[in-house]
Amino acid sequence: MRGSAAYVVGIFEHPARSLPGRTAASVHAEVARGALADAGLEFSDVDAYFCAGDAPGFGAVSMAEYMGLRLRYTDTTETGGSSPIAHLGHAAAAIADGRCEIALITLAGLPRQRSTNQRLEYPDGHEAPEDAFELPFGHHTAGLYALAAQRHMHEYGTTSEDLAEIKVAASRHASFNENAVLRKEVTVEDVVASPLVADPLHRLDCCLITDGGGAVVVVSETVARRLSRQAVKVLGYGEATVHSAGGRPDLTHSGAVRSAPEAFARAGVTVADVQYASVYDSFTITVLITLEDIGFCAKGEGGRFVRDGALLAPHGVLPLNTDGGGLCNNHPANRGGITKIVEAVRQVRGEAHPAVQVPSCSIALAHGSGGWLSTRMGSATVVLGGVD
Repeated sequence: MRGSAAYVVGIFEHPARSLPGRTAASVHAEVARGALADAGLEFSDVDAYFCAGDAPGFGAVSMAEYMGLRLRYTDTTETGGSSPIAHLGHAAAAIADGRCEIALITLAGLPRQRSTNQRLEYPDGHEAPEDAFELPFGHHTAGLYALAAQRHMHEYGTTSEDLAEIKVAASRHASFNENAVLRKEVTVEDVVASPLVADPLHRLDCCLITDGGGAVVVVSETVARRLSRQAVKVLGYGEATVHSAGGRPDLTHSGAVRSAPEAFARAGVTVADVQYASVYDSFTITVLITLEDIGFCAKGEGGRFVRDGALLAPHGVLPLNTDGGGLCNNHPANRGGITKIVEAVRQVRGEAHPAVQVPSCSIALAHGSGGWLSTRMGSATVVLGGVD
């Protein structure tokens, strides 16, 4: 039915953070099974499948065969860690256009079972046009984010202590999550005393590297009505691709400056209506810049905004990443977008841990930043709402 709204009816996050002896395909299938079971559906019900570069083999084609899916629509959009949030927006659009009714989104990977060297290298046979200009100089992931952090500090007086507040909130939330990797609460002093990885980022400013994954099931209104599982409506979505503009990067802004306003406009709400936010946290600086760009505070005010427990659930100014996020809970396949959707849905359903559940949460936001903050990225923002 053309014009149909889209609803998230199934979510699943793999409980393990290390999966030796497994294949990526098997983990994709396991999380898919979990999300479908949560929705009350079967593999045979799925008519659309969404995955990104973490899917093995020939992507959607290989995984469709592996999981026995009979599909009429596929989407393999690759925007790095934000891909699942992009997929959620694309699935909603496909449902509205009548191209599918039951869409499955999966993410999975096993980075702990291979080298965790974060230096950027040539993928086999897939040299990017920027590689010849960047790889010879030894770029690595932490260093690229450190550039953005240094510039933000220079421009706005942001401090390491400000960034540490984001980790402190994440650790507090993770202390209630039995599956989180890092459940010990830390202080600002703990963060700034941890070893420097890439100045000014410390070890505790960096996200986890975990195996596992997650999945989401999105359906049409017709399907949602016949299911007993609580549905969460996709209210609005926006995406943006930003890059270094041929050597003129804007180090203190992310793609959220474009993706978030579009999501809010489509949802018919404002940033002031958001009661909970899942924000991509590959590094603490990622969160701080994104909060500014979404509009939770003015540019340069992120440090002041996050101080004094503003991000703590359930009663902070903006409860954020109540599962512990990529900083403390889980960052499967080095791609955190799927967990951002999962926790946002939990909050709207009222199924987050009681200690961090936002009271009467009816509007939640999930945002992903894929790629690298100081060079090129694909950003995606989705606004989710409860259903009466």
